[in-house]
Amino acid sequence: MFIFSAYWQAPCSFKICMILVVIRMKVLSEKRMELSQTITSLIGPIRAEKGCKRYDFCQSMENENELCLLTEWDTQENLMGHLKSGRFRVLRGAMNLLREPYEMVFHTTFDPQAMKEI
Repeated sequence: MFIFSAYWQAPCSFKICMILVVIRMKVLSEKRMELSQTITSLIGPIRAEKGCKRYDFCQSMENENELCLLTEWDTQENLMGHLKSGRFRVLRGAMNLLREPYEMVFHTTFDPQAMKEI
């Protein structure tokens, strides 16, 4: 599941401070190690990409086959650059090891000063 529009615009004149992306994955148990190793090998280089503020790889404490990527980006442009990158293509290719399609959700935060305008 991919929830995002390349034409998305911030409401009114608010300045976006951060874009938070959460990718939830349910992996086949026999493929968990392979997927985890692939993701782990990509994290360092992705964290060095322009605009990446955070790129964390997590595993559920309740179900070891439920994995999550929690990422933060400074601008939509830098996030889109990442989503079009070779590293993200490798990540998406590795997601063929999943038990079901992944879920990707985007959240934005706005400059708190902009709230004073309301």
